[in-house]
Amino acid sequence: MKSYSTRVLLVEDEDVARKTLSFYLNTIFDEVVVAKDGQEGASTFKKNFEEKRVFDLVLTDLKMPNKDGISMIDEIREIVPNQRFIIVSAHKNEDDLLKLINLRVLGYFVKPLNIDNMMEMLKKAKEEVLADNSNQEDNSELIILNKRYTYNKNSDKLYNEENIVKLSKKELDILKVLIDNLGDVVPVTKFKELVWNDINTNDSAFRTVMKRLKDKVKDDDFVISHKGYGYIIEKPLKK
Repeated sequence: MKSYSTRVLLVEDEDVARKTLSFYLNTIFDEVVVAKDGQEGASTFKKNFEEKRVFDLVLTDLKMPNKDGISMIDEIREIVPNQRFIIVSAHKNEDDLLKLINLRVLGYFVKPLNIDNMMEMLKKAKEEVLADNSNQEDNSELIILNKRYTYNKNSDKLYNEENIVKLSKKELDILKVLIDNLGDVVPVTKFKELVWNDINTNDSAFRTVMKRLKDKVKDDDFVISHKGYGYIIEKPLKK
């Protein structure tokens, strides 16, 4: 799985707070972009979005010149409705809290900051970002073989609905050859070459492993035999 680079937008009008927060954010996230008020924050978010560069987290103050934090959050959510936010403010105002209830706010910190609590929240936010990204990558690698069976190319796992189908190494190797040649009939000689590294492998050895594989997917067998030639998995419903 390729590594994922995490990005944060920090929006803070106070110089000292901005430098402090930027320092701690950079110890956790891969890239931190800084804006000095809500107007600059909204503009920065839009520009990055147009360039197809997303922010995993927006950490913002609420009381700022030019555009306050609530207005900026509303503007950002029009672009990315499920954007994550963490609020840092000098006061915990009840009206602000009520406005934030329906937003995707992960935390609300009051200045002066408790660094330990803030770091814990930031680490949890990063874990959530990475988990979400991992799920997206896994789904992009998911091949639907039929209504019951799916195969994850990223993890090399076959699923019967929600359950993993336990396969031996040879069974998995045969399945991977079929997956790599979706929609094409794979000759028996090709299985012998790729799985056993020996084109002269005994036919019975191949048939035994293929039968075990087909027995394990008999609930809705997707491996189709072309007698006298080979086997095929028809092109998936979705990839």
